[in-house]
Amino acid sequence: MKSDQITILLVEDDETLRFIVKDNLEQNNYSVVIAGDGEEAIKKYSETKFSLIILDIMLPKKDGFEVAKTIRKIDANVPILFLTARSMTEDKIHGLTIGGDDYMTKPFSMEELLLKIKVFLRRSISTSGSSNEDITSGIKLGKFVFHPDELFLEFGGNKRKLTLKEVELIKLFSENKNKVLNRDQILEKVWGSNDYFLGRSLDVFISRLRKYFKEDPSIQIINIHGLGFRFSIKTN
Repeated sequence: MKSDQITILLVEDDETLRFIVKDNLEQNNYSVVIAGDGEEAIKKYSETKFSLIILDIMLPKKDGFEVAKTIRKIDANVPILFLTARSMTEDKIHGLTIGGDDYMTKPFSMEELLLKIKVFLRRSISTSGSSNEDITSGIKLGKFVFHPDELFLEFGGNKRKLTLKEVELIKLFSENKNKVLNRDQILEKVWGSNDYFLGRSLDVFISRLRKYFKEDPSIQIINIHGLGFRFSIKTN
């Protein structure tokens, strides 16, 4: 995918910030569609295919959470990057719980935003550019089949769509089955950095993965106190 084919939906009600972000993104050859409230965001989303969504949480009419929930019912794969106020700690966690992939705290630098966008788009492109053989084979995890290239888990013929972050975390665990992974190691590998809020984010994602895998009791994500986690698969 070339940069001139990449379209980003920017949802922000602060007109000044919206202008600054849009201008910087366009200078970096991204196509940008803007929305100033939640209802407009959903309308714009229904009209265009987007590569990534930058979504403020505090919005008129419908907040960012409601927008994200609506989008996730339609598309589990498009990356959603939340914009949050510094004091909204629980909102950050909630945003990840409902399907957000990452967040940025206001005020933020454009350099950091552009870097996150590049990382998300690179991962999106890599999942869409695989051969058919890679896509159809999958990775056996207990009674599940994990399809990282198509972003879903399969169990008994049923498919569960996954976000990019969920795919990256499951892939890391699958490559290190029955090994203890340090929390810092996981955060650096999946999120690219390590801080308190990202640590809380990791806990949210671990909780989600445990729910996904609960149908197979042979699979456990074990918390190793003071160290990290072990992705355990018992074999007969």
